[in-house]
Amino acid sequence: MNRRTSPQPGAFEVYLAQIRRVPLLSREEEAEIARAYRAQGDTRAAHRLVTANLRFVVQVARGYRSYGLRLADLVQEGNMGLMRALEGFDPDRGIRLISYAVWWIKAYIHNYILRSWSMVKLGTTQAQRRLFFALARAQREAARHGDAPGLDEGALASVAQRMGVAPAQIEQMGRRLAARDVSLDAPAGDGSGTRLDLVESDAPGPEDLVSDAEEAALVARQVGTALAALDERERAIVEMRLMRDAPMTLQALGDSLGCTRERARQLEFRAKAKLRRALASSLPGRRCGAARAERPVRRARPRRAVAERTSDASR
Repeated sequence: MNRRTSPQPGAFEVYLAQIRRVPLLSREEEAEIARAYRAQGDTRAAHRLVTANLRFVVQVARGYRSYGLRLADLVQEGNMGLMRALEGFDPDRGIRLISYAVWWIKAYIHNYILRSWSMVKLGTTQAQRRLFFALARAQREAARHGDAPGLDEGALASVAQRMGVAPAQIEQMGRRLAARDVSLDAPAGDGSGTRLDLVESDAPGPEDLVSDAEEAALVARQVGTALAALDERERAIVEMRLMRDAPMTLQALGDSLGCTRERARQLEFRAKAKLRRALASSLPGRRCGAARAERPVRRARPRRAVAERTSDASR
């Protein structure tokens, strides 16, 4: 005979069953225990006050299930608000702990919803937080009455008037409320890929990486061959003037070679020209550019000298 086994309750269901078994406190018991906690800081008294009111936290948290968050997480945040309220609760004011703590419970739940809604921070001011939840409440009421998703202009104007803000702020908050974060690992299309596969990347592809590596290796070999065509002094000049992060000055180069600054400049020019010719022979596409670079620049003659030569010729 097969026995039908019932599903095992989860951790949250076990938690709900446990807090329902905790007896409630009367007004007199709660006030007495709260006075003991305030006077002596008795942790056992605080534990009894908190556990006796945990069921009310669950009731408050159930009102925020429409935001798409786990009820267990909402309850956990509400419990933190309850413990925070206990620190400021004064039993001599004549109110119950839960009446005082409900504000703190909602505040902690509100902060958790805003933190979890989007990676972009929402509700940086108290007015924006109030607007966020007022607009969400209005959208839920509209959906409850069978209206289309979102709010029409009349509903937006009503919320703006009730909150005392401009309709443009309502529209902006509505867009932020509707734009939920989407995981790049979520399936896209037919489910064979993810949204990350659809994001265009600026990184070079495998073919570009291989092509760049081959080109860099080719250039390195050609530069090595061109340097081998120079003599020892010319290679030293090229290395000290062109291949260093901080090139040596012409004066320092002349001092190291035992010549003047002008002679060092001439030697550098000759080494560069020889290097260009060696590179042009291995890179045919750059011969024209190398030839133009090697061609000396013809300086313009002064007008006076030209005039004197013309005058002499006419004589």
